[in-house]
Amino acid sequence: MPPLEADERTTLESWLDFYRSTLAMKCGGLTDDQLRTSSVPPSPLTLLGLVQHMAEVERNWFRRILLGEQVPPIHGPDARPDGPDGGFDLVDDVTFDMARTTWESEIAQARHNCSGRGLEETSPFMGGQVTLRWIYTHMIAEYARHAGHADLIRERIDGTTGV
Repeated sequence: MPPLEADERTTLESWLDFYRSTLAMKCGGLTDDQLRTSSVPPSPLTLLGLVQHMAEVERNWFRRILLGEQVPPIHGPDARPDGPDGGFDLVDDVTFDMARTTWESEIAQARHNCSGRGLEETSPFMGGQVTLRWIYTHMIAEYARHAGHADLIRERIDGTTGV
């Protein structure tokens, strides 16, 4: 639970960490096969795909956009530096442990890239500028949306619900 009384930066970082933890918790205790189980046909959405996607999202916002790094996609051809964040597609040789390690590495890099930067600092984005505050807010919304997806997928797999 994020603190009820904190400064703006702590509040933003705490909510982002809350949703990161929620996604990890939704994946806890499941086998690789279960983590590869899609939600409901025809959707191919899986918990493993969500973790891979969020690694791409972390990389995109906290490396490509915030710092302007030219880093390659992590997961597959649908993950393009100049296009939408990918990662949803699964490949046979990627295990959950591998995907989680990559995701956690991108989170650690994101935290490092944000440390010492003010919320009002800007980076070029879509012909304008975007603040770190906006990026944090966007990431909270992205994780919250996908935590909802993860909750439904997990409930379908084994009936587990809740945060």
